[in-house]
Amino acid sequence: MSELPDWSHVYSGKVRDLYVPTGASGLDDADAVLVVASDRVSAFDHVLEPGIPGKGELLTTLSLWWFDQLDDVPNHLVPDHVLDGERVVERIPAEVAGRSMLVKPLDMFPIEAVVRGYLTGSGWAEYRESGSVCGIPLPTGLGNGDRLPEPIYTPAWKAPLGQHDENISFERTVELVGPDIADELRRLALHVYRRGAEIAEARGVIIADTKFEFGADRVTGEITLADEVLTSDSSRYWDAEAYREGRTPEERMASFDKQIVRDWLAANWDKTGEPPALPAEIVERTADRYRELLDRLTGSDSRED
Repeated sequence: MSELPDWSHVYSGKVRDLYVPTGASGLDDADAVLVVASDRVSAFDHVLEPGIPGKGELLTTLSLWWFDQLDDVPNHLVPDHVLDGERVVERIPAEVAGRSMLVKPLDMFPIEAVVRGYLTGSGWAEYRESGSVCGIPLPTGLGNGDRLPEPIYTPAWKAPLGQHDENISFERTVELVGPDIADELRRLALHVYRRGAEIAEARGVIIADTKFEFGADRVTGEITLADEVLTSDSSRYWDAEAYREGRTPEERMASFDKQIVRDWLAANWDKTGEPPALPAEIVERTADRYRELLDRLTGSDSRED
């Protein structure tokens, strides 16, 4: 967490820090919020050491790129500069430039809008036991990593800080936010996933699953896409060619996300006490995959000369 001129820190999550303009008492009366992405990495509800160098800037760049692609969905970004006469004044402090977004405050819904296009992770574990994922019945005979007939919406309840998020039924989201908002959250989440998956596949990348967050505009009430979107932290990304040609689930699901970190932790930690420090090789491999994903999607080279 940094001390920033003209901004006051109000909140820190696992990987992001929030600031409001100096003079605002908090998020409720702020006209803008500075979202600063750190290099921290989390897995299994723990923040791990060390961080992934450059991660905050890589994921911010990717989020901003995706917001541009998804221009038919309202999002929370606001201009990060203003004009003072003929002079352009940047609102994002130089200390956090490149890893920050300036956004409007929203009334956030307590829902993680999760969409799954492929059977993997906790969904695969549940399917093996019950033939369903989050209560949604699926066809028999599916294997680990298989593409689902249609993407499915499997929301989660966003628990207070320090507690575990909880998978919930669509009916429970109706109880939490009302039927109209619940329907629109589902519609928007599926729309954004399908659009994102189409764009990614054209670039040789599969989005296996992802999660979105939405809030209501405090003036208009419009449901608005917020937080990060389709990043390596919020999504499972696979190499499309490796997926088609791989002979085992592990080979065909070559990932561009923090699955490398999850796999190492699962093999080296029993999930009791504090997690061990990540080896340098795991940190480097994860950073390289994050960079490669950004390069593939945007067509740019994010590596330093």
